Amino acid sequence: MSNESKQLAAKAKGIDAKQVGNALLNNALIIIMLAVAAYVAITQPSFLAPRSLVNLLSLTAAYLPVALGIAGCIVLTGTDLSAGRAVGITACVAASLLQASDAANKMWPNIGTLPIPLVILIVVGIGALIGAFNGFFVAKFKLHPFIVTLATQLILYTILLLYVQQGNNNGMAISGLDQGYRNFVVGNPPLLTFGSIQIPNYVIYAVLLTVLMWFIWNKTTFGKNMFALGANEEAARVSGVNVFATTIAVFALAGAMYGWAGFVESARIASNTANTGVNYELDAIAACVIGGVSFVGGIGKISGIVIGVIMLRLIFVALPLVGMDQNLQYAIKGGIILFACALDMRKYLVKK
Repeated sequence: MSNESKQLAAKAKGIDAKQVGNALLNNALIIIMLAVAAYVAITQPSFLAPRSLVNLLSLTAAYLPVALGIAGCIVLTGTDLSAGRAVGITACVAASLLQASDAANKMWPNIGTLPIPLVILIVVGIGALIGAFNGFFVAKFKLHPFIVTLATQLILYTILLLYVQQGNNNGMAISGLDQGYRNFVVGNPPLLTFGSIQIPNYVIYAVLLTVLMWFIWNKTTFGKNMFALGANEEAARVSGVNVFATTIAVFALAGAMYGWAGFVESARIASNTANTGVNYELDAIAACVIGGVSFVGGIGKISGIVIGVIMLRLIFVALPLVGMDQNLQYAIKGGIILFACALDMRKYLVKK
């Protein structure tokens, strides 16, 4: 072999090694999470028991809509800190409108129990209005989404604190939900079973919602405009994208997802307070970044979001099984977000 051939071969090996190294580093967080899950599975066989897996699937489905919504805001190089409070207020509204007619301390005794489809429209509409409110201030006044949604978070919390004190509730947890509502969300009887274990209906709804969001992101003009705007606002404007309308629509769609999440969460926990939904945006942001939705804008996949939510839930189901103190969960979330964002920025700088 000539010297030139040897040099080319050595160069090719160097490139391959570099590519493998970059791939391992870019996916380091997921690899670490899988390693932790594998360790827990070996030391705690119950971790892989069917009931535990269904619990993991159920938690994923409960948190997924918020991540699907907030991901669009991240694609636009923004975020949404009001997501958790939006979930809380829509959950409390849904619960108050779907209490059983004979529930003790029924919040609105004069309106009875409203039809489920009507309540879905109400809470999804409330969520969409909240999102559109955020999007308007971001698009119209060029304010950073962090500032806008932080302000909205505080406003929503105030409204929520006032709402739970209305009617006959007097600030108590809103419970005594109509059984039809619980059956619709949780399932009794369930639409799907895993052996003898019931799979909640909201898992099926989450799958359908994921398919819908995949279609919106990948097969519609709106989705193409969203990614174009996130990648380069000026170029998108020149190419004919309505920046103002697209920004509002992205945030409104995110708000609609929070409204649906609130509707599901209300029935899932069955007892709603002003703290319902608190910090859900942190889980959603962490899941999105783990799943490859980039804060530099214009990058993200629905499949990555699903993987991110699963991985995050996997960690928080696994760690208590090995004796991890529950009080450490927020520190772990913070570390995951910081590590994921650092990896995201590294990938951006390498490409640049």
